[in-house]
Order: sequence, then C-alpha cells, then structure tokens
Amino acid sequence: MTIRSQVLNVTVGEPLRAAGARAAATMRAIARGEKVQPRFGVNFEQIGQMLAAFTPKRWELIAALRQAGPLSVAELARRLGRDYKNVHTDVTQLIEWMAVERMDDGRVHVPWSEIVVDMKLTVPSSSSALPGCIGSRATPGH
Repeated sequence: MTIRSQVLNVTVGEPLRAAGARAAATMRAIARGEKVQPRFGVNFEQIGQMLAAFTPKRWELIAALRQAGPLSVAELARRLGRDYKNVHTDVTQLIEWMAVERMDDGRVHVPWSEIVVDMKLTVPSSSSALPGCIGSRATPGH
C-alpha cells in the first residue's frame, strides 16, 4: 500500500480553458527539462454532479478508510454499519473518481494524503440575474 504524499484535486466549475492552460504550462516545463509535480484531479461542471459522486456517506467511507487503512469491502461495511451492497457500490464509484484504489489482495484504501475540493463561483450573466441581486441594492422602504 502506498499513500501518496500528493493531493487529489476535486474541482467544480473550473473552465476547460483554465485546465488546458495548466496542462500546456506543464508540457512547456517538461519540454524545458524541468521536474514537474504531477497533478491528479477530477473536474465537475456543476456542484450537483460532484455531490452525486461524493455523497456524505462516501465521505464517511473515505474517512473510515483513512483511519483504518486498507480493508476488505465486507470489513468496511461492518465498521460503517452499512449494507455490503451499498458500500460495494460506493467503493466502485470512488474508485472510478480516483479517491479509492483496490489493492492486489482485494482490499481497498485511500492513496492520497489529502483530497481537496475547490468550487469556482461564477457570476451569473446580467440576463439571468435576479432583480436586486447583482449590481443594485435594495433599500428598505423603497
């Protein structure tokens, strides 16, 4: 089992252009012969997508694995007091999103020293803004 001293970056709302610029800068650095720190991450367009992938129960699962170390899915379900099938589904999804890895012996673990969630707040266009919310102040009594 290897716990990387690296971070899994979970981002919401990062523009594709920003991710592309970061990748291009990394490729330029590699071309110059510079050593670059790998960046591991998953990006979601909307917060609802991230919340569907990383539910509160899945964060509990991640925390339990970080505390206990590698476990079988059955043992993890027992420790969490949850149904095996549901825990198995959650583990499968977290593997897909890179938050959990399955080891050669079948146990699962969290290989990251940190998982950082970064949500970009976007400013709505003026056509979609609610009256009184962007660019104006409501004054009591007016």
